[in-house]
Parts: sequence; C-alpha cells; structure tokens
Amino acid sequence: MLIPLLGKEEIEKIVKRLASEIERDFGDEEIVFICLLKGSFVFTSDLIRNIRNPCKVDFLRVSSYGDRMSSSGEIAISKDVEFDLKGKNVIVVEDIVDSGLTLSYVKDFLLKKEPKRLKICTLLDKRARRKVDLKCDYVGFSFEDGFVVGYGIDYAEKYRNLPGIYILKDEE
Repeated sequence: MLIPLLGKEEIEKIVKRLASEIERDFGDEEIVFICLLKGSFVFTSDLIRNIRNPCKVDFLRVSSYGDRMSSSGEIAISKDVEFDLKGKNVIVVEDIVDSGLTLSYVKDFLLKKEPKRLKICTLLDKRARRKVDLKCDYVGFSFEDGFVVGYGIDYAEKYRNLPGIYILKDEE
C-alpha cells in the first residue's frame, strides 16, 4: 500500500527552495554536483535545472540496501566519480538520509579528494534511525520514519517512476 507523503507540486517547491539556498551560498562560483546513484538521479536532474551557477555533474554509485527495506551497514562503491575534485566546490546530492552510515562514508571518501568545499544536499531527512551524527547542509523535507518510494527512490528497483513520494506499507 502506498501512502502519499509529498506530491509533485510540493516536491517542485522544495527543489526550487534548495536551489535558491545553494545559489545564495555559492554566489556565481562553479559547483560540481555528485549524484548518488541510483535513487538521486531524478532529484539531481530537477535540482541542477533550477541552478544558475556554472555546474558539472558526476555520479557515485554506493549501496547499502540491496533489495531490503533497511540498510545492511555494508557499504560498497561500484562507480567512482570521474572528475578531479581537488579545489572544487562539491555538493553531494542524496535522495534520503536514513541511518547516515552511507553518507558519512561517502563524505569521508570524497574529502580525501581534497575539494575546496564539500556540502550535502538531501531531499529527505529521516531522523528516526540515525546511527551517526551527520549534518546535511541543505534539507528538503524532514520526517521521522517510514520506507519511502517514488521520484527516483525505489524498493527492489520498483516505484522509481512515481511523480510523488509515498510511504510504502506492507499490506496486513
């Protein structure tokens, strides 16, 4: 069963707000956006279309879920970024921060590449299962708990095509 969390119009407003916050913080400087695959590709696409800064986009594929509804805690990088990030303004774009373990790992991994600045932008911030103290610089929407799908976010590679974001509940 799918329970609506955010509709298409609400998401559009959130994305525009985040883009404005990013533009305010970076002035007219170039930004390298690192899209975390696969869940963030729709969000990243909409976000960069609302950014007037010169920008580049690269991709990092990281996983800790597999086909489960909770993180395994084991983090694997199967696709690294291709750009040299040394001295660059970098924003990691994430669909949802849950335990924070994956994003904390990604942050440490990217900091070794010596960016000028490294910021984190997440569409969704789910606080109930947070296991590490991780601060996101740009947060679209915070909520306590629930497994979400839609707008690029999947469960076992399903539901990415939904225009809104929904909480996925087991049918009882």
